[in-house]
Amino acid sequence: MSLFTFEETWLHRVNPSVKLILSVGMFFVVLFTDNINVLVNMTIAQLLLLLLFSGHPLSRLLLLLLPFGLVFVSSSMSMMLFGKGDTTWLRWGLVHVTEESFFRGLHIGLKTVNMALTGLLFALTTKPVALFYSLMQQCKLPPKFAYSFMAALRLMPIMADELRTLRMALKVRGVKRRAGLAGFYETLRLYAIPLLAQSIRRAQRIAVAMEAKRFSMARGRTYYYRIGFSLRDVYLLLFFAAAISASIYAGQHLPYFHIGDVRYKV
Repeated sequence: MSLFTFEETWLHRVNPSVKLILSVGMFFVVLFTDNINVLVNMTIAQLLLLLLFSGHPLSRLLLLLLPFGLVFVSSSMSMMLFGKGDTTWLRWGLVHVTEESFFRGLHIGLKTVNMALTGLLFALTTKPVALFYSLMQQCKLPPKFAYSFMAALRLMPIMADELRTLRMALKVRGVKRRAGLAGFYETLRLYAIPLLAQSIRRAQRIAVAMEAKRFSMARGRTYYYRIGFSLRDVYLLLFFAAAISASIYAGQHLPYFHIGDVRYKV
């Protein structure tokens, strides 16, 4: 039984290409949103979507969100402590905290969290194989590129095993890393050359196999998995449209903060 278990929801069955396009669209919406109240509402909407429909346990989601919390603190604090503004809250040496810099820092941190939530939701609810099949079938991505990416994903665990085997072999032979720049270069050479040689040989075999199977031909190709559209794609589109509309309306009529546009005006 796999330790990475989850419950498949309707969000997992949304067409991966549609989900990718909507995620990129949300990225640009968040990027060009300057009203902090609107951004707070959009953050809440995306967080609810992740917690309720990702199908993953709450403990795992909180663990995955922990690094993004640290990024939120680091990105917002840098703007809060050293930003510009007219209403000074604290001045101590180089540190100058103003009301304007505080809200701009909070705004930058919320943008970071929003983009992280979008990426995390896409990663947790999308299978890589289904994504590449959808890109081939709906977005007309050439099969030679799609299958190459899938082969690269499959090769990553193999390369990790080879690195582990090489490390154990050097340890058995009594090879120890020397200190300093020379030691770093020697260690890099001991690892890089064997791994690079193995990768080149494996890539050559895969290229020959793909050429023999005529993966360069896009016309008339059949697929093991057929990816199509469904009403679930419409549900996700409606959710994002409703979330953006409600966030803008609530941000303008029911604001959390007295400040709206956080851009500093000279």
